[in-house]
Amino acid sequence: MEMKTSDFYYDLPQELIAQTPIEPRDTSRLLVMNRKTGDLSHRHFYEIADFLEPGDCLVLNDSRVLPARLFGVKEDTGAHVEFLLLTHREGDDWEALAGPGRRAKPGSRFVFGDGLLRAEVLDVLEGGNRLLRFSYDEGSFYELLDRVGTMPLPPYIKEELQDQERYQNVYSRERGSAAAPTAGLHFTPELLDRIRAKGVRIAFVTLHVGLGTFRPVKADDILDHHMHSEFYRIEASEAEKINRAKESGHRVICVGTTSCRTVESAADENGKLKECSGWTEIFIYPGYKFKVLDCLITNFHLPESTLIMLVSALAGREHVLAAYEEAVKERYRFFSFGDAMFIE
Repeated sequence: MEMKTSDFYYDLPQELIAQTPIEPRDTSRLLVMNRKTGDLSHRHFYEIADFLEPGDCLVLNDSRVLPARLFGVKEDTGAHVEFLLLTHREGDDWEALAGPGRRAKPGSRFVFGDGLLRAEVLDVLEGGNRLLRFSYDEGSFYELLDRVGTMPLPPYIKEELQDQERYQNVYSRERGSAAAPTAGLHFTPELLDRIRAKGVRIAFVTLHVGLGTFRPVKADDILDHHMHSEFYRIEASEAEKINRAKESGHRVICVGTTSCRTVESAADENGKLKECSGWTEIFIYPGYKFKVLDCLITNFHLPESTLIMLVSALAGREHVLAAYEEAVKERYRFFSFGDAMFIE
């Protein structure tokens, strides 16, 4: 069955794209959808614990966003260049986007933050990305990046972020993402305590979100779209929590499409997980049979994106588009800093 990218289009008024995070985090709205019937109810995120049951396992992605935007000057000419770090290779080598690219030729050198951090372009990679080697005199690379880098907010957010931590989840700890796994932005430490107190297990997995997550699907037929590759890791203790929930007949509830893609990439054909790490290019679209995930907490995604296709694989395209239409009508806030959905 051929599926067109245009099958996943919906009309979104620009003013519904959230430009700033809501305070407190858990006061965002929550659209609850029954994926079998498509029935909807309107709630607030702080009520999410009411929908979780003792024995369920909530899966969170603990990846932390790097302040991966670097504004530098070229050593010899003083020309301004912006780099966006994408993937850590090895040592102090990183793959990055450069703009304007013509200033970042192999051999050219750049300084950031008055010389705290320096970089040399080693190579131009396929697709135009640059391979950079960083150097510095003191401290660690990540400490210096915290000082000279800024958060790489998605292109549809035009407002400046006042507090960098608002683009991090309260439980984030493993540095490496180029974008936040934003479904988790609604949780507060207190809400997580309430969920634990209810007898819900919390499992942490890591998937470092790449910027490909924002890349539109350009192919007409979705099967012609090539997914970007992202690094993931699951520890033995966390795999065990997820397996135990499944074996005892309880639900695995993923927070975000990234947690979903991690467990679905790592599971064997029987839906069992074990300690592992690797790179995934999993592309989930309607027709996919979920091996681990039962329910999903997620934000509202861009029209024609791989993420709305993933949500449609879980709940059905018609149900999802009807829910999005309702969310537009009810003036929900969309995308990274927007409201949430719980698909049960």
